[in-house]
Amino acid sequence: MNGTDLLAARFEEHRGHLRAVAYRMLGSLAEAEDAVQEAWLRLGRSDADGIRNLGGWLTTVVGRVCLDTLRSRAARREEPMDDTHVPDPLVRPLPRADPETEALEADAVGLALLVVLDTLEPAERLAFVLHDMFAVPFDDLAAIVERTPAATRQLASRARRRVQGATPATDPDLGRQRQVVGAFLAASRAGDFEALLALLHPDVELRADAGALVRGVAASKAVRGARAVAAQAATFSSFAGFARLALVNGSVGVVTVPEGQPLSVTAFTVADGKIIGMYILADRDRLARLGLPPLRD
Repeated sequence: MNGTDLLAARFEEHRGHLRAVAYRMLGSLAEAEDAVQEAWLRLGRSDADGIRNLGGWLTTVVGRVCLDTLRSRAARREEPMDDTHVPDPLVRPLPRADPETEALEADAVGLALLVVLDTLEPAERLAFVLHDMFAVPFDDLAAIVERTPAATRQLASRARRRVQGATPATDPDLGRQRQVVGAFLAASRAGDFEALLALLHPDVELRADAGALVRGVAASKAVRGARAVAAQAATFSSFAGFARLALVNGSVGVVTVPEGQPLSVTAFTVADGKIIGMYILADRDRLARLGLPPLRD
């Protein structure tokens, strides 16, 4: 094995971690892959033999790349992001046996949290993700955001307060999640408005992201409140028969696949037996790029 092959092998040991960092930073699978690839290119241009902690060095590089991407997004955006945007979901099959084991392998960051992270300033998001999720020291983060360690600590603290105040708690039991989501699908198929109401938290929020072109002519606001969300769900009852259960970011969700073509991916936030959040990605271009796995009936 030559030097390049050895370096590539060492890099591959960290790829999964780096992808997890980039996904939490960007909420985009494609951009996360680009950030990881850029880290590899920068490693190839560096004196790799002089890097004592390769994992830490690569994490810092990915953090810088993601920070630049977030700042570029903010600079390009002429208008604030509307509240129908849904980050890229991570979809895996949900096995009929022992779903708890699968949950341990699934990405534990729900779409609800990623939606909140999208509201943070780029430097706040970096400080929160790298410190609170990956335990990167503030001294290292300070060099990335070009602030003092104390100021960087404040960034993370401010982000933490916003995240804790806006992210609903999720029931971690996949069995209970499956019961609630299954009941929701049954009520949708039956067109049972009262049953839908009974499953929805009074403050439930529904985000439906159909893509930029549709978003320009459709409502750009999330739907809030049990009656409004139930009414919205009832309008899509004709598609409920094509819904397949799946793991969506580590929780029980739904992929709607009429005639073999993905129509939408829905993530649910379930708490105390009620659905408090629904996040639907129905952008066909983005769905096509996700590479959704085959799902059983």
